[in-house]
Amino acid sequence: MTTFTSSLPDNLLKDLANAAKELKMPKNKILEKALTIYLEHLDKAAYLKSYKRMAGDPDMLLMAEEGMADYYKQLEDMDSQ
Repeated sequence: MTTFTSSLPDNLLKDLANAAKELKMPKNKILEKALTIYLEHLDKAAYLKSYKRMAGDPDMLLMAEEGMADYYKQLEDMDSQ
């Protein structure tokens, strides 16, 4: 594991120390979990932004509609067997 050094505001460090004491967890584990959750949140936000952008793109909508038509045909073919 790599060591990471950073400076944080005093009030945040105090809150972290209190949380670590209350949860009986090391501060680095709390920071690790918080950072993991935050980065996952950023990924989800990026996906959402991407999907919203694609929703307004006529070419993307056309591709999606064509894909759904192909999927529907495959379902019909499976039902007829």
